[in-house]
Amino acid sequence: MRLLLDENLPKRLKLDFPAHEVFTVRDKGWNGIKNGELLKLMIADGFDALLTFDKNLQHQQNFEKYTLTVFVLNAEINTYVVLTGLSDKVNQFLNTPILPIGPVVIN
Repeated sequence: MRLLLDENLPKRLKLDFPAHEVFTVRDKGWNGIKNGELLKLMIADGFDALLTFDKNLQHQQNFEKYTLTVFVLNAEINTYVVLTGLSDKVNQFLNTPILPIGPVVIN
């Protein structure tokens, strides 16, 4: 699967998903792009899912328009040491035959 790490996540988190093709927003040159436009770019570029720390994204976008999964990593802070603890839960979803469309909150 093709995954995109939002710019609010540590790039080292890419290492937690070795079975997948993982890019950061910076890798793609998409820094500073607003969420709606980012989701459109992701679809055009063949991405399957976005990982983000942005808890508001799930309330700001109409996910009926997008065929993407958005994993919202829910933690106290967005450091690698904390977020890597959520990676196994994300990988469980990624190992299923069909990803859910829209936001999935990972605690």
